[in-house]
Amino acid sequence: METGPGRKALTHERILETAARAIRRAGFQGVGVADIMKEAGLTHGGFYAHFASRDALLVEALEHAGRQSAQRLDKGGMLRQARGASAFRALVESYLSDRHLADTEGGCAVAALVSEAPRQAPEVRAAAALRVRGLLDRVRDSLPEHAAADAATSIASQMVGALQLARVLGNNTEGRALLAANRNALLAQHEGLV
Repeated sequence: METGPGRKALTHERILETAARAIRRAGFQGVGVADIMKEAGLTHGGFYAHFASRDALLVEALEHAGRQSAQRLDKGGMLRQARGASAFRALVESYLSDRHLADTEGGCAVAALVSEAPRQAPEVRAAAALRVRGLLDRVRDSLPEHAAADAATSIASQMVGALQLARVLGNNTEGRALLAANRNALLAQHEGLV
């Protein structure tokens, strides 16, 4: 007889899901253990049955958020590619979409947290660096083999920066226009490579 995940595993997943949303919404400093546990519908005392420390939670929450972001980009990219878009166009249009702008709790952890990462504990910085490298790899994989070696770095930087700036402006006409301008610029500059 096959059984699903145990209660502890389900609780652990619920804490991670809550923490992943919270770090993208409020940043690293906005995540307190008591608040996460309360939002997850659990008592503060149960935290240490799942995590050795707050930093251990942040590391796992970053990994969780990264997996979620990758899945969302994959889904959006596959839909666009099914309609004839190149892998590069699909990535740019998915990442710099109005939907991504609005989804501050479920969007890219890199864009949400990159400015705070250098001030975190070494293990949290290392987890954040993995997320950045993952995004760079994703952009690199969307480009043809003959693309310039450093193209992925500049493209990813523009994408993250554009999303951050648009979020500061807000999920409004001004923020969406900033995303559109960057989408158009990236596609005009790099789509010919694909």
